[in-house]
Amino acid sequence: MPATSWTPRARKTPSSSPAPAPLRVALIGNPNSGKSTLFNALTGMRQRVGNFPGVTVEHIEGGYTHDGASRVVVIDLPGTYSLVAESPDEAIALEVLNGTAPGVPPIDVIVVVVDAENLERNLYLATQILELGRPTVIALNRADRLAAAGIQVDVPALIHELGAVVVPVVATRHEGIDRLRHAIALAPSLPLSTIGASGALSSVGSDDTASAGADADRRYRWIGSVLERTVSRSARTAHAVSDRVDAIALHRVWGPLIFLALLTLVFQVMFTWARPLGDAMQALVDAAGQLLRAALPAGELRSLLVDGALGGVGSVVVFLPQIAVLFLCIGLLEDSGYMARAAFVMDRFMRPLGLHGKSFIPLISGYACAVPAIMATRTIQQTKERAATIMVLPLMSCSARLPIYTLLIGAFVPATTVAGLFNLQGLTLLGMYLLGTVAALGAAAVFRRTLLRSATRALIIELPSYSWPSARVLASSVWQRVQLFLRKAGTIIFAVSVLLWVLASYPKPAAERALSQEARLEQSALGRIGHAIEPAVRPLGYDWKIGVSMVASFAAREVFVSTMATIYGVSSTEGAPQALAPRLRAERNPATGKAVYTPLVAIGLMCFYVFALMCTSTIAVTVREMGGGLRGAGWAALQFAYMLGLAYGAGLLVYRGGLALGIGGGA
Repeated sequence: MPATSWTPRARKTPSSSPAPAPLRVALIGNPNSGKSTLFNALTGMRQRVGNFPGVTVEHIEGGYTHDGASRVVVIDLPGTYSLVAESPDEAIALEVLNGTAPGVPPIDVIVVVVDAENLERNLYLATQILELGRPTVIALNRADRLAAAGIQVDVPALIHELGAVVVPVVATRHEGIDRLRHAIALAPSLPLSTIGASGALSSVGSDDTASAGADADRRYRWIGSVLERTVSRSARTAHAVSDRVDAIALHRVWGPLIFLALLTLVFQVMFTWARPLGDAMQALVDAAGQLLRAALPAGELRSLLVDGALGGVGSVVVFLPQIAVLFLCIGLLEDSGYMARAAFVMDRFMRPLGLHGKSFIPLISGYACAVPAIMATRTIQQTKERAATIMVLPLMSCSARLPIYTLLIGAFVPATTVAGLFNLQGLTLLGMYLLGTVAALGAAAVFRRTLLRSATRALIIELPSYSWPSARVLASSVWQRVQLFLRKAGTIIFAVSVLLWVLASYPKPAAERALSQEARLEQSALGRIGHAIEPAVRPLGYDWKIGVSMVASFAAREVFVSTMATIYGVSSTEGAPQALAPRLRAERNPATGKAVYTPLVAIGLMCFYVFALMCTSTIAVTVREMGGGLRGAGWAALQFAYMLGLAYGAGLLVYRGGLALGIGGGA
C-alpha cells in the first residue's frame, strides 16, 4: 500500500483553552504479541470497555497523564496479522488507523507492538503501518527473552532501517514503559518514516496487479534482508525449549491425554485448595448475619437484611474462592502459551464436527464467561464457522454455574478419594464441565450439517514460546474478573434477593400466628407462583422451591443459589443463620418424611444447568453478534429453545432413569 500524507490534528494550546485535547494513541499488534499486557502497563489498568459507534466490535480504552500535565488516551485495537481486513475487528482497526471510523476521533500516534522473538512475522504488520505515513512507535516487547533465546537485536540499526523509533520493553515487568511514554509524546513532532517513499518497499506497497501472495513474498524478502543486518543468533535456536516441550504436548496420543490431565488437575484444585477458603467465607457471612441479628430488633427490617439481602448475596459470595481459582487456572493456561497448543491438539477432533481448533479458544474461554467468549469468536474468519461457535458456546460451563455445582456437590457428593489419588467431588465437577464440552461439540456438528453448512477451513494458528506467567499480570487479570463477579453480586443478585424476600413474605395470611413458617411461605406470593410452576418440574423430581428458583435464575444462573438461600432463610426460625447445604440435606417431606433433596435429584439438577441457557447477558450478546435486529433475535431464540429442550430432557433422563435403576429419588 502506498504511503499517504498526514496532517497533524489541530490541538488546542493552554493559552486558548484550559483543557488541551488529549493525545490519542492506537495500540496494534499481532495476537499473542503481549499487546494487552502492554496496554495495561501503559494505562495502569485504568480502562473502559465499549463498542465502536455503529458496529458490534468491542474496544478497550484507557489513559494516563504524561509528565504530570499532558493527557494521553490509548485505544487497544483488536489483534491482527495484517491490514488486509478479513473480519469485522480487522476492518474497524483499519478504519480507526485511517481516521475513517464513524464517531472515533483521529489517531495522533500509532504504537505497533512486536514480539522480539518473532520479528520476521511481526514486522510484516509493522511495515504496513509505517507505510500509512503516520507518527509511529515500534514497541519491541518481551526483550528480556532475547538473551535466553540466543538472539541479539541491534536496536539503533533497526531504527535506521525502519525509519521509526524502536523502544525495547518488557510489559510484564513494566520495564521500558517510561521510555515508551516519552517516545509517544515526541512522535507527532518527529520526521515520519520514509520506509515507503525511500523505494525499499515501494514495489511492495504500490497498487499494481501483483497477487497478494507475490506481494507478501516481496515484503518478507525485504524484512529478511533487514533482519540479516540487524539481528544475530547464536547456535541455539529461539524456540529450542518450546520445540522440545511441543514434541510431547502436541503428540497425537500424549497431547490429548495431557490436556485432559490438566483439566482434571484444575477441578481437583478447586475442591482442595479453594474449599477451605470457601469455608472461611461462609464463616464470615454467618458472623455478619449474627451481628445483624444481635444489632437489630426482631421484625421485618431484620428479616429483609439478614434473610433477604445477606442470605441471597452471601450464599453466592461464599463461592468466590472457587471462582477465583478457576480464573487463575485459565489465566495460567493462557499466559504460559499452552492455550494455543490446546487449540492445535483439539483441531483433529473438532474438524470432523465442522469446526477447527481456532474455535476451541473461545470455547475454553467460555469456562470463565460466555459473553467475552462469544465476542472472541470475531477472530474466526469464516462466517458460518463463527455462527456455529456462537450457537454452542453457552453450553460450556461458565463461572456462573460454578456456585450451583459447588453447592450441590458439596451437599450430596461425599469427599471420598478415588483410586487413592482423585477427590470424588472434583471428578464430579470435571464430569459436569466435560458433559457441557461434549454437548457443545455435538451441537456444533448438527449446526454445521444443517443450518450452517459450509466447508471447514484449515487451521493456521500461532504457537508462542512457552513462558512463566507474570504474577503481577495474572493477579490483575484474576482481580478484574473477580470484580465483575462481585459487581453482579452487588447489583443483580442483591436486587433479585430483595424482590424474592418481598414475594416470600407477603401477603401475610390472616391467621399468621397459627401457621408454621413453611405454611406461611406457601401462602405467600412466591409460594403461589412456585406451586403454579411445580407441575412442570415435578417430573424431574423437583419441588416448587426448586421450580421458582429455576425461573428466577433466568436473570443470571447464580440467582438459583441466592433464591434458594432466601427461601430457606425466610422459612427458617429466628435462630443463628446456617449455610444452605446442610439445610438442603435436612429438608424432609412433611407427608412422607423422606428427603426432598437426594444425590439423584442433585445430579439431575446439575445436568439441567449444564444445558440450560439462563443468562440474559448471553442472550443479548448473541442477538448482537448474530447480526442484530430480527435476524439476531431469531438465532438467540433458537439457541435458548434448543438448550432448554436439552436441559429438560437431561434432567428427566437422569431422574427417571435413576428411579428405574432403583436409585433413590426424592419425596
